[in-house]
Amino acid sequence: MSPMTPTPEQLLSIAREYWRPDRYQHLTQEPSPEAHKLEARWKEALQKVDRWHAFLTDLKQVLPDFTIGDGTATPDACFRCIAYPVKGRPLPPFDWVVVGCISILAPVYMLYGIEFERAGKARLGAKVSFEPLPPQMRYPADIFARKIEETFGVSALPREVAEIPVPLIVEWKEPPETLLFHALFSNEPENVP
Repeated sequence: MSPMTPTPEQLLSIAREYWRPDRYQHLTQEPSPEAHKLEARWKEALQKVDRWHAFLTDLKQVLPDFTIGDGTATPDACFRCIAYPVKGRPLPPFDWVVVGCISILAPVYMLYGIEFERAGKARLGAKVSFEPLPPQMRYPADIFARKIEETFGVSALPREVAEIPVPLIVEWKEPPETLLFHALFSNEPENVP
């Protein structure tokens, strides 16, 4: 059973512990107290990275027709897994991916899809889609959701909560564009390998 999803107010309170409402870090070039806290949170989360790697291995078994990738980056506030609808290394061109994010700040996760514009093998642009996902993305997204909940015991963050604007600067994302999603997961959801 998943824990109850924190309220939007609780999630904003958590986000404020790790992100500032001003450009302190950009202006001073010194890490803010919030940045130090995020770094410490990452150190703590990475102590359990074996569980994350086992989760990715499990996804590869249950989604054998997909290439499963790890899109985790420590400037973000989440572990991120990616399902590419193709097999191979290097990856052949693909038109879409499904991404699962597990926040290291709060007991929540979020799924989204990315559709790419292409010119031959080159990706020109990316469109992020939250729920409801396009039909071709539903199968891997459903598997991601089930496996994330089983493995990590976190609950899905509803889209309407994820899209709440927050008065925080997350990396280079500034109000009024900053959403709760950016603070809990990633300021660049479209940026995947």
